[in-house]
Amino acid sequence: MKKTTNFPPGWDKGRRHLLQHYESQTEEEAVAEDEAAFEDPTQTMMGIPNELVPSVRALLSKHAES
Repeated sequence: MKKTTNFPPGWDKGRRHLLQHYESQTEEEAVAEDEAAFEDPTQTMMGIPNELVPSVRALLSKHAES
């Protein structure tokens, strides 16, 4: 029997595809993807305290809209 996944309301095909991509990765593929992200000179990686994540997401959302 095929497993049925229920997605949250509002999840479009793109989000479902993204979820499928990450769930189908091997551990080695996931590590390689993470390492490549840290080596990308156009990106900055930083630790953010959990309690600040909602505020950072809101700022990123505003930036994306402009």
